[in-house]
Amino acid sequence: MARWKELPAALDSRERRLVAELRRLKDHSGLSLAALAAKTAYSRSSWERYLNGKQPVPREAVEQLARVCGTDPTRLAVLHDVAVRARQPAGGAAAAKDPEEQEDGPAQEAAAAPPDAAPPQGAGDGGGQPVARPARTVALGWFLAGVAVAAAAAFTAGLLAGGAWSDGGKAAGAAQTADAAAGGKPGYRRGVAYRCEVKREGAELRAGHGTSRTILLDTNSTGFDVVEVQCLLREHGFDPGSTEGLYDQATKDAATRFQKARGLVADGIVGPKTWGELRK
Repeated sequence: MARWKELPAALDSRERRLVAELRRLKDHSGLSLAALAAKTAYSRSSWERYLNGKQPVPREAVEQLARVCGTDPTRLAVLHDVAVRARQPAGGAAAAKDPEEQEDGPAQEAAAAPPDAAPPQGAGDGGGQPVARPARTVALGWFLAGVAVAAAAAFTAGLLAGGAWSDGGKAAGAAQTADAAAGGKPGYRRGVAYRCEVKREGAELRAGHGTSRTILLDTNSTGFDVVEVQCLLREHGFDPGSTEGLYDQATKDAATRFQKARGLVADGIVGPKTWGELRK
C-alpha cells in the first residue's frame, strides 16, 4: 500500500489527529480511494483531499467511512467535533464546502462585484477632508469572543483526549458521560480493574464484556470492548498487564505479540481478523 503524504505543517493538532485516525481506519479496511468513493457519497478526489489534510472533512463523510469500515462512528464523531471547534474559534464561520460544490463561487462573486469603484471623495493625493475610519469596537469584541471560544475548545479537547477529571461524585458522573461518548458502554468507569471470566459460548471465547468481532481498537480507545480484548489476550497467554478498559501501550504490545504468533499483520491494532483469532 502506498505511503501517505506528510500532512501540512499548518494543520491544527486536533485536525491532524482526526485525519490520522481516518487514514488508519481506511488502511486497516484495505479499501482504495476508488472503493471508498463507490461505497460513499463522496468522490475519489474528495477523499484524497480529506485524507491529505487539504480540506476539512465533513461530519457525514466521517460517519460514512466508519460505517463502511464496520466500526462505531461515535469516537470519530467526537474527534470531528473537537476539530471543528478548533478550526472555527469565532463560532460564526461557515463550514468549508467541497470545491466540487463551489466551482462557480468565485465567478459569481466577481459578477456581483461592482466594476472598479471610484475612491471616496477627498481620499486622493490632492488633499481634502480625510475619510472617517470605522470604529474598532466591533472588531475588538469579535476578537475577545474568539479568544474565549478558542480557550473553551482547547479545554474541552484536553478533557476528551486525556480524561483529566477530578475526584468526587460530580466528576465521576461527567467522566461516565465522556466515556459513553467516546465509545464505552453506559456504566463504564476508567481506572477500575474488571474481572475476566472467559467462557466458551458455542465456537467463541467470551469474557462477558462485549460481543464485537469488527470494531477497531487502538491506542487511547476506551470502554468495555477494550476490557474484552484485554481479558482474551490474557486468556491466550499474552498478558496486557491491565483490564481497566484503556488501550494503552502495554495492551498494544500484547496485541502485537499475539498477532505475530497468529501470523497476522503485527500493527497492534485490533480489527476483524484479530478479533476472529481472539475468539477462537
